[in-house]
Amino acid sequence: MSTRPICLLPAALVLALIFGTGCAHQPKQVQRYGMVIGVNPEKVEEYKELHRNVWPGVLKMIKECHIENYSIYMHELDDGRIYLFSYFEYTGDDFEADMAKMAADKTTQEWWSHCEPCQIPIKNRKEGDWWANMEEVFHLD
Repeated sequence: MSTRPICLLPAALVLALIFGTGCAHQPKQVQRYGMVIGVNPEKVEEYKELHRNVWPGVLKMIKECHIENYSIYMHELDDGRIYLFSYFEYTGDDFEADMAKMAADKTTQEWWSHCEPCQIPIKNRKEGDWWANMEEVFHLD
């Protein structure tokens, strides 16, 4: 028979859930990103083909860098220009470090060497960025 009073076990469990002791599950902090870039009209089909068969090493690096729910959309606007919109969720703790890790990866660099000629960066993007970050103005939880 246990010598521990039975009433302490539920109290300890409640305290762990309220204050967290490493035992309680903490939800991931999600940061959402939307980005935009132009597409070279002569390279639309090439870009689509690249993304029909994304290299396994590129997919692995994306996941290792805590990127989830990653999508890229393409649309031609009324002015006749074609744009890509990307959306992803970042679940890591250090976005800049994870993006530096991705940028240093040789497979990712090779992948980008195929994708970048298909893209036309937006003129008013942040200095040093390839894709322009977009402001989130609405999100439904």
